Amino acid sequence: MYTSKNHPLPEKKFEVLAAKRGSHCVSIYLPMHKTGKEQNEHLAQANLKSCIKEVHKALAKYQLQEDVINNYLKPIEELMVNIDLWRNPSEGLAIFLDKKGLNYYPFPISFDTQTYVADHFYLKPMLPLYHENGVYYLLELSQDYIKLYEATRYGFKDLYIEDFAPDQLEKAVGFDYKPKMLQFRSGQATHGAGSFHGHGEGKDDDKKELLTFFRAINLGVKKAITDRKAPLILACVDSLYNIYQEANSYPNLYNKHISGDPEFKDKKEMHQQSWELIQEYFKRTKNSKLDLFTEWYHTPKISQDPSEIILAAINGKIDTLFVRKGADLFGVYNKEKNHISFEDSKELNNTSLINLAAMYTFLQNGKVYELDAKEMPAKEQPINALFRF
Repeated sequence: MYTSKNHPLPEKKFEVLAAKRGSHCVSIYLPMHKTGKEQNEHLAQANLKSCIKEVHKALAKYQLQEDVINNYLKPIEELMVNIDLWRNPSEGLAIFLDKKGLNYYPFPISFDTQTYVADHFYLKPMLPLYHENGVYYLLELSQDYIKLYEATRYGFKDLYIEDFAPDQLEKAVGFDYKPKMLQFRSGQATHGAGSFHGHGEGKDDDKKELLTFFRAINLGVKKAITDRKAPLILACVDSLYNIYQEANSYPNLYNKHISGDPEFKDKKEMHQQSWELIQEYFKRTKNSKLDLFTEWYHTPKISQDPSEIILAAINGKIDTLFVRKGADLFGVYNKEKNHISFEDSKELNNTSLINLAAMYTFLQNGKVYELDAKEMPAKEQPINALFRF
């Protein structure tokens, strides 16, 4: 599992939260309402206030004194008046409190409002941050402007390709060449495609110089990129894309590109366009796993039995776990007997067994997908699984 540095919660931080144990660990999730009437009426803050009351009631069941509970929850109470937090809200907010202190994370995904008190944190709602969020690369390309970014769904960072390759045509073909070609008519053609027209020696010479330039860039790309399996997207005018394909030796150049001159495009817009272009590529893994479940339906390679799945997850036997959105199962795992017992609701001494299965699967490099009910491969059960073999 790889998590880019621009991920909203890098894997190492997730692992720290997953490893924490202690009495009275508090987890709170809520939507932040970025726009509209809900934000104007401070609905997110009102939801947080209600969550604090719910957590207060849950802690009271542990027979803690009123003043002890109030003091313990004070760091969460202080978030209510944290102006910076609410002034530019994200889609969702996750809050974690234990005796060592408070951690909270605004996230670019929304959450259903939820509270949880146990001897561990409840992390299942954050798992959508990690699926369909692979790393890809974006190369912005023109004759005098080159940028290479490492990207995910949530952002991108400059890889400074100019340290590995020329960033202008002149640097690749020589400063004594006459600028006889590549006079771009940018952004005015249909679908934003630019064009170039030659002068003097003709288009064959123009293309040769471009190929020389692009081959140098290609070598720089291969030096700058560490994950050769990740797709590479080009942002350039259409005519350059076809020529770059000839120069390219990177093993996973994406077969679609962002059309138009990239130099003067807004970077947030460019990131959004690149993600919209590539997201179907990352959905293929999930779809292939769903296809395998159907293919193996009447074999021991799959299961829709919650007891069998939870025990298999704990023992590192799950390749892919499918979880129905909003579903949960509560109960107790007996380690000595390797046995699961189910209970009707969350109680003082039990746990979310779906959260348990999801954590064990994810932290042992399995995949976890939270799906709408209609997407679940076996719709009768809240969890389905593909086993490792």
